[in-house]
Amino acid sequence: LALNPWDVVLCISGTIISCENAIVVVVIFYTPTFRAPMFLLIGSLATADLLAGLGLILHFAFVYFIPSEAVSLLTVGLLVTSFTASVSSLLTITIDRYLSLYNALTYYSERTVTRTYIMLILTWGASICYGLLPIMGWNCLKDPSACSIVKPLMKNHLIILSVSFFMVFAVMLQLYVQICKIVCRHAHQIAVQRHFLASSHYVTTRKGIATLAVILGTFASCWLPFAIYCLLGDYSYPALYTYVTLLPATYNSMINPVIYAFRNQEIQKVLWTVCCGCFSSTMPFRSRSPSDV
Repeated sequence: LALNPWDVVLCISGTIISCENAIVVVVIFYTPTFRAPMFLLIGSLATADLLAGLGLILHFAFVYFIPSEAVSLLTVGLLVTSFTASVSSLLTITIDRYLSLYNALTYYSERTVTRTYIMLILTWGASICYGLLPIMGWNCLKDPSACSIVKPLMKNHLIILSVSFFMVFAVMLQLYVQICKIVCRHAHQIAVQRHFLASSHYVTTRKGIATLAVILGTFASCWLPFAIYCLLGDYSYPALYTYVTLLPATYNSMINPVIYAFRNQEIQKVLWTVCCGCFSSTMPFRSRSPSDV
């Protein structure tokens, strides 16, 4: 089988994704103070992206070194599960950020922890179900005409995944609009109480909205091309179109650790202490709200 340069690029992307997210998973897992809902959700996102990176590596290895239809279904199932869990985890983080602002007084309670575990169970339960469909027989190995742009996934399967993505994106967009309104209102109230100048209030508000725009814009620019092509494309189209739209989608898993983990001050402190060789698992941290953007 001739080596496809696009598959090599995807494999390299998977390696980078795996390394980045493995760092986040290890830091959160081995730091006892990182058990707040915010860190659990970040850990879920990092785990999903880590599996996505490993899935890309395994897919490359099995296609070129151990070609097998059964193994192909397993790797595709892993990729569907991990990318679905990644997108769903982004939604849970958005919901958590919104609730931390909307219910600020009751956010730090047992109800929040319970709600977080419920969201995680639903996220991974739905993702695993989506990933099991190709393995359980919903594939096009015996009927090539039913294939989608991503073989061996069926066209109907990919349409369901695409529609689910657009629903998630619509909910995230609505939640971030509400978050922007709350941020603007809070910034205005603080400015009035502390007698800040109007220009100071404007700078604070603009910074918060710009951060939210970067988060949502990155997500949309990475995933929308592939989601749209999944609806419009056909198995007879050139594979080049699939690679061109799929590659940016994988970059989202590469960017997620930077946006959601490495920007977090507590995680930064742990990484710095690890690099300095003075890591202590009992190191005190000041818990920040997930709404800090």
